[in-house]
Amino acid sequence: MKIFFDTEFTGLHKNTTLISIGLIDEDGRTFYAELHDYDESQCDDWIRENVIANLSYRRRRCSKLTLKDKLEDWLSEYGENEVEIWSDCLAYDWVLFNDIFGGAFEIPDSVYYIPFDICTLMKIKGVDPDINREEFAEMEEESQKHNALWDAKIIKACYERLIKL
Repeated sequence: MKIFFDTEFTGLHKNTTLISIGLIDEDGRTFYAELHDYDESQCDDWIRENVIANLSYRRRRCSKLTLKDKLEDWLSEYGENEVEIWSDCLAYDWVLFNDIFGGAFEIPDSVYYIPFDICTLMKIKGVDPDINREEFAEMEEESQKHNALWDAKIIKACYERLIKL
């Protein structure tokens, strides 16, 4: 099973903190969480206008510790080493994903330890990895860009289009 995911976080630096996470599997099963314990002092105007403004607030926000339990429960539906994790440019996403569980050696057994990204797949398929993802996925009309679940859906749609090339 492939799971496509995205995170939103407080900035492109090593001490960044997780704001939200969204995942969608190949069958459309989703997980979404927003955190209340991110470091707000790290948020610049761009983060406030483009990320914080797109939080849903429909669900009760959780702490990183609560997120760990909820995500472990969600991932428990999959068998051991049966989940491939796919993201966009996953350098920060993968580090933050591992950090939820306390490090790379603590990720759930269902998750394959090597992550994958659509940027590399785009390069291999001859697609410019710097393109607009929503345009490539043909999902611009209901854009909620920088909402982690929406972005995970875009990553999934991009992957599905790329494997057909």
